[in-house]
Amino acid sequence: MQKRFNIKTVAPNALKAMIGLESYLSQCSISKTNKELIKIRASQINGCAFCINMHTHDAIKSGETSQRIFLLSAWREAGDIFTEEEKVVLAVTEEITLIQKDGLSDKTYTNALQFFSETQIADIIMAVTTINLWNRIVLSTHLLIGESLA
Repeated sequence: MQKRFNIKTVAPNALKAMIGLESYLSQCSISKTNKELIKIRASQINGCAFCINMHTHDAIKSGETSQRIFLLSAWREAGDIFTEEEKVVLAVTEEITLIQKDGLSDKTYTNALQFFSETQIADIIMAVTTINLWNRIVLSTHLLIGESLA
């Protein structure tokens, strides 16, 4: 796979907008753990090696365990490795990432309301859509593991 172009060089204002989303997310109401779970799980679904690599390293630096990262793609079968709150976040992540199936279901949204306010759910949705956008940029430009977006 050969890198196609650097998004910063070709579309600097688009990259600036993406960085604005990241700035918002860095200060939003959801926990660092939930943010990293969202990033890794969506990237797994999308097959984005660059983002999986980056965000698993970030999660480990933030105190995430290898076991939980290894089991993330099978979170439904992982017993009590993930909290009920995290399971809701992962369900939201999967349903939005795989939006073409049924979208964010009423059942999952109702479950999310048991743990999160509407503002927090909005932040979760923004986190999921932002990592999906990054995945699409990276995969479309053939960014290689270890290269810089900026």
